[in-house]
Amino acid sequence: MHNQPSVDALLDIIAEFLRKEAAPRLPGHTAFHARVAANAVDIIRRELSLSPPALAAERARLEQLLGETGELEALNSLLCERIASGAIDAETPGLLDHLWQVTLDKLAVDQPGYSTYRAWLARQGEGARS
Repeated sequence: MHNQPSVDALLDIIAEFLRKEAAPRLPGHTAFHARVAANAVDIIRRELSLSPPALAAERARLEQLLGETGELEALNSLLCERIASGAIDAETPGLLDHLWQVTLDKLAVDQPGYSTYRAWLARQGEGARS
């Protein structure tokens, strides 16, 4: 059974209410906080939809890069240790691509409107993710 409205739709409704109904009727600082809350709801919506596949891909890249298996947090710690020790550097195949993809995945969730990110997407022919 699929319940309606979806989580995504509910989050959209909340954000729209905060932006279009609540914020315009609130005094200065409180209106600002309503807009901040609406932006947080948008981030949560994107986090729910975009992060699971991005985190799975990140883990797979790390396992390949490090030659180890494990949880994402442990793999990231190991990557940091190896970078700090010099065992892995910018010349290591796959490292820079991995770091770039992690950055892009985080921007897709946190700042999809960031102009440099949107320009990069346009150059890649992917269009805008939001």
